Amino acid sequence: MRDRSLGEKGSLPGQRNFINGRPVNGKPANGKGGDGRAGKEENFVRRALSHPVRSLPLAFLAVILVGAGLLMLPFARTDPGSELLMPALFTSVSAVCVTGLITVDTATFWTPFGQAVILGLIQAGGFGIMTLATLMALLVRKSIGLRGQLVAQSETHTLNLGDVRAVLVRVAKIMLGFEAVTAVLLTGRFLLAYDANPATALWHGTFHAISAFNNAGFSLFSDNLIGLASDPWIITPICLAVIAGGLGFPVIIQLLRGEKPKNWTIHLRLTIYGTLLLLAVGIALFAAFEWNRAETLGNLSLTGKIMGSVAGGVFPRTAGFNSIDYGVAAPETLMVTNILMFIGGGSAGTAGGIKITTFLVLGFAIWNEVRGRDEVTIAHRSVSASSQRQALSVALLGVAAVVVGTMLLLILTDYSLEKVLFESISAFATVGVSTGITYHLPASAEWVLMVLMFTGRIGTVTVASALALSAHPRLYRLPEERPIIG
Repeated sequence: MRDRSLGEKGSLPGQRNFINGRPVNGKPANGKGGDGRAGKEENFVRRALSHPVRSLPLAFLAVILVGAGLLMLPFARTDPGSELLMPALFTSVSAVCVTGLITVDTATFWTPFGQAVILGLIQAGGFGIMTLATLMALLVRKSIGLRGQLVAQSETHTLNLGDVRAVLVRVAKIMLGFEAVTAVLLTGRFLLAYDANPATALWHGTFHAISAFNNAGFSLFSDNLIGLASDPWIITPICLAVIAGGLGFPVIIQLLRGEKPKNWTIHLRLTIYGTLLLLAVGIALFAAFEWNRAETLGNLSLTGKIMGSVAGGVFPRTAGFNSIDYGVAAPETLMVTNILMFIGGGSAGTAGGIKITTFLVLGFAIWNEVRGRDEVTIAHRSVSASSQRQALSVALLGVAAVVVGTMLLLILTDYSLEKVLFESISAFATVGVSTGITYHLPASAEWVLMVLMFTGRIGTVTVASALALSAHPRLYRLPEERPIIG
């Protein structure tokens, strides 16, 4: 029989035992009898950098700083003597976070080199910094470590660790394929209808194709797409690219497999049907509110009104383009746009917002609660309690971010609640449409928008995970008590 006087793993009482360099008997490992502050700080940093979810914010931040540095080069701006730091930093954040909010005119402030840097930042942000790095490692070394697979899995939301390599290649092919097709269509239109020379047409076509699929909303025209609002050969390809990029890579991959609708997963059903519903509602309401208003669609032809309404329903889904001036839009239009922006697009894609699946899972949770059901069911499948908690957390953290951002903008500026709320949601949801106040904000307000864009791109759940450097699961349950709700 084992002697009960022996300690852990058979050690004598008072003897120190260490597992992975940590004491198991409550004594410090540094032998100094203190708290081992240096060891704790080193542990803190190592844990912060080791987990893939915690690495994502740092990776995005690194690329933002590199992009800002490139945009600060004298030959990146048309006027080397202009203001330097804030335009470069804000543009870099907006591009990497695929938002589209700007404080300077992309068409006139930046040189072709600066515009190329912006395009590269958009592509990097849309693809996912860690995913892009992992794919480059695959191409160069033909191999990938476990940490790299976990990082890519975290960014692409794949469920099978062994499928990460194949998923990365598919993501790259899908992204480049959609961008190439859209670029060809736009280049042809610019070349044939607008008398652009081949080089200019190709540059405009490629830039807007990449900006559209990545839901970035950057444009090489000073009025964005307002001057092209009536051209279906420009608006339609851009809208289709925006929708495709906003669906999310898992959805696109499943659709390309040709699965029958009856075999669709809950995620696929929610994303497809939710997208169709929000598009229909957004287009219909935009047309109802703006069809006869002279400030927006009223003076356009029938084709222009139709295309303007379609764009008004598609672009708020985190695209960032605008074919009307939202500064003169009806209050009802701004309210509908706020809702569409906050919901956003599909998960694991280039769209922002709290995501369609989050919104619909909460909707089904409310519906099942009203019907008195214990389980949340969608399409004859039950949704786990953890998924419901995650959806609630994402939504509430999103609301909190928008509320705090709006309050700060109200304090720092003299603009109305309607305008700063629109701007805050647009930044958090990485949409990029604006009522026109972004150009005139003070530097302090620009910092608020940058934080909102950064938070919205990496995701509220990712932020929470990055801050929670260690998890301590509770091995017991406390007595249950039910508070009064409502």
